[in-house]
Amino acid sequence: MADQEIPRLARLTAILTMLQSKRLITAGYIADRFGISIRTVYRDIRALESSGVPVFTEDGKGYSLMEDYRMAPVMLTEAECNALITAESMVIKNKDISFVNNYASAITKIKAQLNPATKDKIEKLSGLISFRQNLNQDITSHYLSEIQLAITNFNPVKIEYRSENQTETISRVIEPLAMYSTNENWILIAFCRLRDEIRSFRLDRISKSEVLPETFKSHNFDFEEYYAYYRKKYFDNP
Repeated sequence: MADQEIPRLARLTAILTMLQSKRLITAGYIADRFGISIRTVYRDIRALESSGVPVFTEDGKGYSLMEDYRMAPVMLTEAECNALITAESMVIKNKDISFVNNYASAITKIKAQLNPATKDKIEKLSGLISFRQNLNQDITSHYLSEIQLAITNFNPVKIEYRSENQTETISRVIEPLAMYSTNENWILIAFCRLRDEIRSFRLDRISKSEVLPETFKSHNFDFEEYYAYYRKKYFDNP
């Protein structure tokens, strides 16, 4: 009996962690994540509810937790800690200082919760991992963190943007939609109000950024649709 209960207890804990990390998750998402049936998901949710976890069911949408509910900090495994340290080694090579600083602050708070033995191991590992990109430790942008907030809060951003040849600076108001990284630089995909279309902007060419207090309507941006549009516009047409 105990051998059967242990996996379920671990799964219930993992489901609870997922509920805390997302505003809403579906039964199908949980079933796919753990390789279980929808009926088992229903039983697991009832088990959480019976143990006092305030799970809310939104008909036709999924499950969420009561907004103010928090459980005790989850203990990380050594392998999970190693993954975070590996990611840290990548992040510190990034060229956006706001991103580097915010990640460093977050990882410091996580490290503070670890036991001494685990701290010693990850400190040793951090000195044995290196990524050879950005060898000169260049910092070329400063606005990644605030633009990320603008994306999730639907705030337009007024930017001063340098042209590719660096000969002129253009002031634009954009509606930030998504971001991706390439060749160590961050690319912002945004709706440009000046050009009345979706365009891409390199963060290292933004010399000034101001998040505006107003909000814009969601564009329901999808990366696959954007890439298809981009290929058609720039590669498929002769």
